[in-house]
Amino acid sequence: MSTKNSNCVECCTPNGAYKAPAPDSSVAAPKKGGVGYLVAKRVFDIAFSAGVCLVLAVPVAVVCAAICVDTPGKPFFRQERIGQGGKKIYIFKLRTMVSDAHDHPERYMSSAQLETWRREQKLDDDPRITRVGRILRRTSLDELPQFLNVLSGDLSVIGPRPVTLQETYEYGDAREEVLSCKPGITGWWAVTDRNNSTWQSGQRQARELFYARHQSLGLDARVFVKTFKAMRRGK
Repeated sequence: MSTKNSNCVECCTPNGAYKAPAPDSSVAAPKKGGVGYLVAKRVFDIAFSAGVCLVLAVPVAVVCAAICVDTPGKPFFRQERIGQGGKKIYIFKLRTMVSDAHDHPERYMSSAQLETWRREQKLDDDPRITRVGRILRRTSLDELPQFLNVLSGDLSVIGPRPVTLQETYEYGDAREEVLSCKPGITGWWAVTDRNNSTWQSGQRQARELFYARHQSLGLDARVFVKTFKAMRRGK
């Protein structure tokens, strides 16, 4: 399986004008799963997420206390995102930034940083991240509350990254195709070259489209393994 192009090669222009390539059956890639795959995926989502919530309830409580001691504010927060089929959802996270990070980013960023953040919704060495938050992000532990979203059915363990309404238009003419998938806590884009794939380059759209076209047990298993490898490396 190709991790670079498949039928989702980079054929795009920046600023939300991504042009999705036509599916190419001649490219070696997993075949998209059917109804049986979707049933098995949901069973796995429920079983795995329930186990995570039970096992990590006490450690998460300790982390919440550390967050509150580090900086003022609630340990949890929720973000509005777009789910499967364009449905509005709210995902939960452990707070890794100062409490007013999203309301007043200009207090902490330079003009150049602010421009990058508004474009990509991510920033290297974000000055709003707290000391505890840096640890949580390196280990991806800030994502743990999202397993509650998986149990409720808004998220899957594996799928495209849940994005804002504005970001969905970055998918260009692949928007409906990517949104046909339930978003996930981890996914193909997240475990390949997440830090180097941007909306502007078109790489991020290509990665998410690849998953939408080829989601299957084999691809999910590969993402699952890569996720733990990335966590061990602190990425």
